[in-house]
Amino acid sequence: MQDILEIAFRGGSVFTGSGEPLTGQAVLVRDGRIAAIVPEEELESHVGSDAEIVELDGALLVPGFQDSHIHPTGGGTELLQCNLSEAGNAEEAVALIAAYAVANPEVPWIQGGGWSMDHYAGGAPLASLIDAVVPDRPVSLASRDHHSMWANSAAFRAADVDANTPDPADGRIERLVDGSPAGTLHEGAMGLIEAHAPAATVELLVAGLARAQDELIAQGITGWQDAMVGAGSAIPDPKDAYYRLIAEGRLKVRVRGAQWWKREAGLEQVDAMIATRAEAEALGLPDHFNLGTVKIMVDGIAENFTASMIEPYRDKCGHNTHNNGLSFISAADLATYVTALDAAGFQVHFHALGDRAVRDALDALEAARAANGPSTLRHHLAHLQVVSASDAARFAELNAVANLQPLWACHEEQLDTLTLPFMPESAQDRQYPFGDLFNSGARLAAGSDWPVSSADPIAGSHIAVNRISPETENVPLGGDKQRLDLATILAAYTSGTAYVNHRDDATGSIAPGYFADFAVVSPNPFEVAARDIFRSRVISTWIDGKCVYAATDVPVASK
Repeated sequence: MQDILEIAFRGGSVFTGSGEPLTGQAVLVRDGRIAAIVPEEELESHVGSDAEIVELDGALLVPGFQDSHIHPTGGGTELLQCNLSEAGNAEEAVALIAAYAVANPEVPWIQGGGWSMDHYAGGAPLASLIDAVVPDRPVSLASRDHHSMWANSAAFRAADVDANTPDPADGRIERLVDGSPAGTLHEGAMGLIEAHAPAATVELLVAGLARAQDELIAQGITGWQDAMVGAGSAIPDPKDAYYRLIAEGRLKVRVRGAQWWKREAGLEQVDAMIATRAEAEALGLPDHFNLGTVKIMVDGIAENFTASMIEPYRDKCGHNTHNNGLSFISAADLATYVTALDAAGFQVHFHALGDRAVRDALDALEAARAANGPSTLRHHLAHLQVVSASDAARFAELNAVANLQPLWACHEEQLDTLTLPFMPESAQDRQYPFGDLFNSGARLAAGSDWPVSSADPIAGSHIAVNRISPETENVPLGGDKQRLDLATILAAYTSGTAYVNHRDDATGSIAPGYFADFAVVSPNPFEVAARDIFRSRVISTWIDGKCVYAATDVPVASK
């Protein structure tokens, strides 16, 4: 007796996770997994009368997107707090703060984030801007990239931060002429305020994670690597929020979490991390939740001159300074830590933005390989704004994955005003060198760092292919040699991140036996001009063969 298939997708193209899309093929699903891919003209011989036929109407069926570096709980929570991500300039940001304060008079300390550095002189907003609308209670707001904080005078008073407060070793306080805090804190200096602000409740974090899951599923994302799980990080620890959603049967996506490495501590953290990994494994959900990764912040970001660079930054007149950025962990200690984590079976997820940070991370992986032998742990380096030519080739040699945030590789105003003028000359044409990494044989994964930037994989793919914003005429960042083709970047968002997440045996590809996790994209981005990729969008998302999102204005055609 013939088995009855649950669903068959037909009438569009099929991107299997690599290469060019298939045409004229139907994808068959049974019991939440892909049963077969067959020619459309043979479909009737494979389905029973009760099977649901989904008509793609020319759309592209892709494996569910996976985000290789994201902060969903922080992003979702910010949407529920004072959210500045929609502000187009400084005035709009201040108006949003004022409106939130009026609407929430019971909140004793206003928190949230999402402001953009390019809206303020030098990327550093002043406390006086908030003081003008909220003078009577503390306000502290993370920047969109979460490497800086904007606070008002009441927050500085509550934290006892004044002209006599020294900069911490891993951060910096922007100051007025008299030395008093101007309103912005960078990197580790944010902790001076965070130590006094109210901690997020589990209830808020659960609500934020649930909101984020809905937002991300609507963008075709069915799995991710959470880049910050653990206490002591800039974003509240999401572990208990995940556990709550799991207990309530509400976690739909597939998550690999990266436990946060406290840079002020050392190897004594490893045993606790092993215990936390085992705690997650005891949940018995290997297809949906795992904490087998450790996240290490090697450096900061270029916009506030804390990305760790081989050559020093330049001043506004183009002269070399003595500032090479910040290495949060010494190269020697980093090698020691990575070797221990590799030996303990942990994947290491590096934040490495400057070329010296990238080199230190690769050196640490080389040291781990020398001590422990070849690794199957799929260590990966995220962000990679500047990578030296000699280090680009080392990724393949060390089986290190290049974890790209494509939206950042865009020739736009913020880069021209806050970054490139201050970069060493050797780094000018090596911004986000995706093409160099790919051509040197590096494996690619792709993510967003949301809420730092949009999580939309279509928007990210557009920038990876074009290297400029939609409908602009700028010169592509890094020139044509750094562009990726559409199939390559979509592979990074699907099979590439599945590989990083150790889930490439069942996700990230459309192949028999794999989970039926899909996104349906219309119009098919392979059939539009490269400059119009951004016009495509996800119209439905499927997990385990069930439709978990459908755009209300584009009904899923089925019969």
